[in-house]
Amino acid sequence: MSNAKPHPHENFFFVDNKKYETERSSLNGGEIKAIAGVPGNYQLFLEAKGNDPDVAISDGESLTIGTPPLHFYAVPPATFGKK
Repeated sequence: MSNAKPHPHENFFFVDNKKYETERSSLNGGEIKAIAGVPGNYQLFLEAKGNDPDVAISDGESLTIGTPPLHFYAVPPATFGKK
């Protein structure tokens, strides 16, 4: 019998191809950006599978973090129309 204490299950996700771990099974967009060090004014997108369009994730939108891991990418604020 082992005396090792069980480790809490770590859930993980990726932002811009970098892995981040959390003990929580649910996070909102703002929490994901905070964990990954993404500036608050950036837009977070969830990468969709296949030819499905990627999905914009708002700061207040909650997502289940688990298996398979979710993959996100961050986009800086748009600068359309500026010269």
